[in-house]
Amino acid sequence: MSWVTDSWRLKLLALGLSVLMLGAVAFSQNPTTSKTFSVSIVYTVPSALILINPPTKTTVTVTGLADSIRLVSATCSCVVATVDLTKASPGPSVSVNMVVKSLISGTQVANPSVPIALNVDRPASVTLTVQPRTPRGAAPGWQITKSAVVCASGPCTVTFTGPSTWETGLTAFADFPSPVQNPTSDVVNQPVILIQKNGAPLDVTVLTVPVGVTSLDPSTVAMHIEAKTGTSSRQVVLIDSPPSHGPPTGYRVTNVTISPITVVISGAPEALAKITTLTLPAADLSGHTSEFTFRITIPYPAGLVGPVPTARVTYSISPNPNVSPPPG
Repeated sequence: MSWVTDSWRLKLLALGLSVLMLGAVAFSQNPTTSKTFSVSIVYTVPSALILINPPTKTTVTVTGLADSIRLVSATCSCVVATVDLTKASPGPSVSVNMVVKSLISGTQVANPSVPIALNVDRPASVTLTVQPRTPRGAAPGWQITKSAVVCASGPCTVTFTGPSTWETGLTAFADFPSPVQNPTSDVVNQPVILIQKNGAPLDVTVLTVPVGVTSLDPSTVAMHIEAKTGTSSRQVVLIDSPPSHGPPTGYRVTNVTISPITVVISGAPEALAKITTLTLPAADLSGHTSEFTFRITIPYPAGLVGPVPTARVTYSISPNPNVSPPPG
């Protein structure tokens, strides 16, 4: 057995070198490598909490031998990112740890624990009365007399369940979709619009973004609109204004005539109800010593119209006998 023990150190060294060479050859065929990709984040949220706009994906880097890394991909469900909020409290920027694991043997995640900040709130419900709106107004010649939201169950209300911080100052509306131009108009399944206290709409299509219970019930309502022909007419009297400048010294106005003396104006009934006369703009008589006729534009109020654009105002001017000596 001397051949075994003779030069044992050299033989042990040779064996070690052989193992290292074998490992080097094997490693060259299966080197350590890495892969970076995105994975979905899975949240564990208790029923007493709700997340507002949390991130849904995170980027991970997985390292390991090439044979193992080949099995890892964004679709293999073998790399998971989880966030546990069972011990979290509500707040606008709550710091929690995201745990990332690889389920493939021989692979490791570069950052297995990543701190992230989340907007955590409590869910709450609020009941809102839906108010009607007609943003496109009435068509020309029509006037809206009634607008209402209709619900079969009675008072038209909706219940919004979501983050409690969203509900302060929240209001609900339904918009009539087109200009009103019929005596009665009815539409169904009009979306309920939620308006926040700052006047910005709360998009109900993204209510599923928060993680937790979020709903709007019902999400649509019916609307009923009544209207009537929006114009009527009435006759009003034209009145002259005192002259902006009187006739020259020694002369006076002895008569004023207006033609026509009345005009018919048309417009919305509520606007017409406030008007019985129209006062014409003042005329300048400083250069006139005898009868003179002005053509003055009739000032119809905004929203009202009339068929006569101008009126003829005639001033009779004569010498003033009370002036001594008389002019001329």
